[in-house]
Amino acid sequence: MKTAFLLFTFLSSLCLYAQNKMVLIPAGEFNMGKNTPNPTDWQPEHRVAIDSFYLDAYEVTNWQYAEFCQATKHALPEFWGMKEFESGIDFQDYPVVGVSWFDADAFAKWAGKRLPTEAEWEYASRGGLIDQNFPTGNQIDSTKVNYSKKYKGSFRIGSFEPNKYGLYDMAGNVWEWTSDNYAGDYYKVSEPANPKGPKGGRFKVIRGGSWHSGAMCVQNYFRNGLSPSWVDFAVGFRCAKSLKP
Repeated sequence: MKTAFLLFTFLSSLCLYAQNKMVLIPAGEFNMGKNTPNPTDWQPEHRVAIDSFYLDAYEVTNWQYAEFCQATKHALPEFWGMKEFESGIDFQDYPVVGVSWFDADAFAKWAGKRLPTEAEWEYASRGGLIDQNFPTGNQIDSTKVNYSKKYKGSFRIGSFEPNKYGLYDMAGNVWEWTSDNYAGDYYKVSEPANPKGPKGGRFKVIRGGSWHSGAMCVQNYFRNGLSPSWVDFAVGFRCAKSLKP
């Protein structure tokens, strides 16, 4: 019995360690957005420089979020315990959903981290690839990304291969909150280095698409906005951390 308990404790610790893994994203420049025929909020394509930073290899899981709630007495997610949304401790290594931007921000601060900026998120999602539409290149299919409702729900973190930076599910699975306020015309005035989004706004940027999204939404330049108080069965997050305080 003692041996079984120790094995369970070891495996649980190993699982939590993997979930907490962060990847060092190298500094560099990239073309953010994309010039397409019809006017959209991801235009104009523009050059952006990003400082090196850390980003979670995986989306924040139910297990991690439950620890946060237990430690801080924070309310559990909206859909907690609902199997149809893979939410709850029975789905400990699935991405947490049903969390608002405020919830995600509170978790990040508790963990000694922060939410990534929109520019950091897109830069990391591209994984060093140039002029490609998806984290895996210019082609995408359901053997590489959980999207287009094929699987009827989210997957365990790390179910598909990572991008070139070692980041998992930067396309599909669940949408991810970023720190930025949303504005449809922001790219016209965006700063050339480490932009942090508009100073104000009604919405926060979400990125990456989800299992519930079509191919358009999981492109690495696609952007959308939600009210920071909104909770959704297909929206989660991952955290970032600056190299310097």
